[in-house]
Amino acid sequence: MHTNTGFPADFLWGGAAAANQFEGAYNVDGKGLTVQDVTPKGGFGHITDGPTPDNLKLEGIDFYHRYKDDVKLFAEMGFKVFRTSIAWSRIFPNGDETEPNEAGLQFYDDLFDELLAHNIEPLITLSHYETPLHLSKTYDGWVNRKMIDFYENYVRTVFNRYKGKVKYWLTFNEINSILHAPFMSGGISTSPDKLSQKDLYQAVHHELVASALATKIGHEIMPEAKIGCMVLAMPTYPLTSNPDDIIAVMEAERKNYFFSDVHVRGTYPGYMKRYFAENNIELDVTEEDLEILKNTVDFISFSYYMSTTETADESKREKGAGNILGGVQNPYLEASEWGWQIDPKGLRVVLNDFWDRYQKPLFIVENGLGAIDKLEEDADGNLTVNDDYRIDYFSSHLSQVKEAIKDGVELMGYTSWGCIDLVSASTAEMKKRYGFIYVDRNNDGSGTLNRYKKKSFDWYKNVIASNGEDL
Repeated sequence: MHTNTGFPADFLWGGAAAANQFEGAYNVDGKGLTVQDVTPKGGFGHITDGPTPDNLKLEGIDFYHRYKDDVKLFAEMGFKVFRTSIAWSRIFPNGDETEPNEAGLQFYDDLFDELLAHNIEPLITLSHYETPLHLSKTYDGWVNRKMIDFYENYVRTVFNRYKGKVKYWLTFNEINSILHAPFMSGGISTSPDKLSQKDLYQAVHHELVASALATKIGHEIMPEAKIGCMVLAMPTYPLTSNPDDIIAVMEAERKNYFFSDVHVRGTYPGYMKRYFAENNIELDVTEEDLEILKNTVDFISFSYYMSTTETADESKREKGAGNILGGVQNPYLEASEWGWQIDPKGLRVVLNDFWDRYQKPLFIVENGLGAIDKLEEDADGNLTVNDDYRIDYFSSHLSQVKEAIKDGVELMGYTSWGCIDLVSASTAEMKKRYGFIYVDRNNDGSGTLNRYKKKSFDWYKNVIASNGEDL
């Protein structure tokens, strides 16, 4: 019997970003506004009437005008894949037009050509937290069934345009995050305190149908392409061995498994039918919807930053600063400067859980450490960041990925989050940096936008060159 001992020969190493966090050029070449242009303080902050000067995402790191230089740096690290997203409002500025914006289409043609010229495969997210603002304001985002048609039009347009260039597609970024950030994730303009569970899960249903429809269309237009779902992975541990805590964990995990279960199995699971019945949630689901849902994904991609812990004991519900998605503090884990609990072994757990549950190829499309970096001179007088803390983070996580591969998990690739510094999604800060490449831009918007290689740049370059042997 042959056992897997290391990363497969065709493993896709690379990095990941999102249009709204690094492109900038928010009003250039006909681009329309998105939900990001009115959330200057991030996904959990207040919503403004229009774009405001304190919104760092409006300029991002100006990747829109500097992508050629940045792609060169990715190529120098040895990237085999680069994950980014198409800004829907560059293609359809309002989201509900019938004809696309040619300038927007051309930008992504140029970007994908540049990547391919450096032997880097584009891995493209169709909708990454950037619902066109018009769709949010006019239709209340994904609560409205019409969104499926608008999304289908957009998806057909980009599939037909890029079918020779892009082989790997993701339908919605962290689709399960709609439960926690309905405006950022689902374009839902109704405020969370007024949003009913029925409307929230109706929006979820519309997204799941749209995702399955995109998978179906993608397979028709590009038979050789691979289309995946993308979920926020959050392994959940019991605080104690009390059976009540184990049940609490099961229920918490199922809130997330629901999304991948439907994507992979093509039907609604029994536990969700029970949840809907017990909470008087009557969804509008057509026979056609149920047929479309049978178009299941080719692979499961996910983000992994932290695990969480659950308990049924209300007196023990102490939330940590970083538990932005619920749960309680785990007493055994350290936390990042933003309070996110660091758990490399949780990544092995989640890889094995998904593999055992689905037996479908997996792809880690986000993982990384947001930290405050200090730009300083090295021995040769070059500016760099001595980010040993980031190297330690990646090394410990990738060691656990290697363990999961030895466990028999089939893994397609790994793209570190924010491989070049960008504006963070949760807090919309620049100082929460993830990259191997430092971008000179500060929280107050000042800076040259110059790029500098951090110490982790050469470390990751070496990881890729050794195919993960040298961590």
